Amino acid sequence: MSKDIRIKKGLDIKLVGEAEKLTTEKPLGSIFAIRPNDFHGVIPKLIAKEGTEVKAGEALFYDKSDERILFPSPVSGKVTEIVRGARRKVLEIKITANSKQEFKDFGVKDVDNMSGEEVKNHLFASGCWPFIKQRPYDVVANPNQEPKAIFVSAYASAPLAADYDYTLKGKEKELQVALTSLTKLTSGKVHVSIGSDSTLSPFNNIKGIELHKVTGPHPVGNVSTQIASIDPINKGEVVWVVTPQDVLVIGELFTTGNLNLKRIIALTGSKFNKPAYVIGYAGAQISTLTEGNLEGNNARVISGNVLSGLEVKEEGFLGFYDNQITAIPEGDDYEFFGWNKPVFNKISTSRALTFSWLNPKKKYDLNTNTNGEHRAFVITGSYEEVFPLDIYPMQLLKACMYKDLDEMEGLGAYEIAPEDFALTEFICVSKQPHQKIIREGLDLMREELG
Repeated sequence: MSKDIRIKKGLDIKLVGEAEKLTTEKPLGSIFAIRPNDFHGVIPKLIAKEGTEVKAGEALFYDKSDERILFPSPVSGKVTEIVRGARRKVLEIKITANSKQEFKDFGVKDVDNMSGEEVKNHLFASGCWPFIKQRPYDVVANPNQEPKAIFVSAYASAPLAADYDYTLKGKEKELQVALTSLTKLTSGKVHVSIGSDSTLSPFNNIKGIELHKVTGPHPVGNVSTQIASIDPINKGEVVWVVTPQDVLVIGELFTTGNLNLKRIIALTGSKFNKPAYVIGYAGAQISTLTEGNLEGNNARVISGNVLSGLEVKEEGFLGFYDNQITAIPEGDDYEFFGWNKPVFNKISTSRALTFSWLNPKKKYDLNTNTNGEHRAFVITGSYEEVFPLDIYPMQLLKACMYKDLDEMEGLGAYEIAPEDFALTEFICVSKQPHQKIIREGLDLMREELG
């Protein structure tokens, strides 16, 4: 039985620069890169060396802890550079793309007649397994532990996020095939969440899933919020999570036999001349996707959204899981007595000399300035106003900082991912790096508790 989700705690950050529903296909571009850091917790073992010719979908490296988990090339071409950091850690694998793309053929499959083990092996062989992530720990899923449920959040509530109803339009067949394959991987249910007013969602008529409708401010689109409302995680349990754009990749794999990492990417933010959608590949160079569209030089370019994305340069590359590029003004200016005068052009949950609450629909052109410096935690009670999970955010953050595993377990660390603390970090008067603290806490739990 479906369960509709409605939350009141949270905060919608309304920014200028929403992508117009107009899609342009960009030139393929010459250089692509896959960053092992996009797959948190994975220790890469290289398969492809410099000079290796690869097809799209062919494996570049595998996970040292499980050699079945392969990580594919998004395009066909030649591996031209392997960028290493300290202790020869692999930072990037760069591929120079061929002008004509050639795909590795994995064969068309009939999902209805496949067993769960056959589906799993096909996802391994094709390099699709990294698309499946797990809670707890928010890492690539452990294939040796069956999940009690699988979740797909098809409603993006983050600032300026891509509209899934638009980017997945007309892909019902591929989505049906992919979700049917996911039902083979769990004895539980596959839960898909869409917006309550989403009449055009391609998930509306999908069979074999549990469809939920969500209402409320961000982070209602975060999958952790949905898991907590539908099927909370207890100690020893695992759920798997797949994003909608990656569900589509899995569906196209089964229906065409090709691993096609082409996706519709939203260019958003006030620093784009024309915020819109472009068609590109995972790992594409940012400059290829934004060419002729970025305004001025003083811009912060982010692969992902403003709350949880990663800062990149124009010569950097789109993240493996990202379908959004955001560009906002760099906050390198300072206001004289900015702390001691009324504020009309910024968002605040406080009513102390701030007036954003008077006009909740206003859109803001915010920059990256933190408007304050790092300082000790101040207990204000404001975190709980934007944090909808049944967890004490301040106490969990502190438990992660002083590495108390028992307390982290008791406070609900199994249920969360770093992105769930992006809003508390945004409103934090102490300017603490909440997402970094949570990530380090989850890594410690995974290392010590498994």
